[in-house]
Amino acid sequence: MKILMVCLGNICRSPLAHGIMEHLAKEQGLDWEIESAGTGNWHIGEGPDRRSTRTAQEHGIDISGQICRLFRISDFDYYDHIFVMDKSNLADILAMARNDEDRKKVKLLLGDKIVPDPYYDDAQFEPVFLMIEKGCKEILKDK
Repeated sequence: MKILMVCLGNICRSPLAHGIMEHLAKEQGLDWEIESAGTGNWHIGEGPDRRSTRTAQEHGIDISGQICRLFRISDFDYYDHIFVMDKSNLADILAMARNDEDRKKVKLLLGDKIVPDPYYDDAQFEPVFLMIEKGCKEILKDK
């Protein structure tokens, strides 16, 4: 299974989702490939936001080695599932889809709910982590 997690800048939510899903999949002995990307190009080549890194670390997950990258059309070919964090990310990725097969791969991580962007509020990183963790656990239930 190959999963791509997507948010706006690939520094807060999608690196957390990448790290959480990777951690949970390994705990279950699954040989899944998890990555993350962003729809915006502001942080390409940078590591995750320090607040995301710290929050993940507090839960025993190391995301410090991740490098931010931009979503690319070829990701539709490589990944089985593309999970996005909010409706803006959903619209951006669906706008790049070439066909129905591409569109079928794209879903909101939390079903019909969004994962809010914690970038402007330090206090939101822990609640966002917990939301993402819950979403990842739901995906694993359906494996």
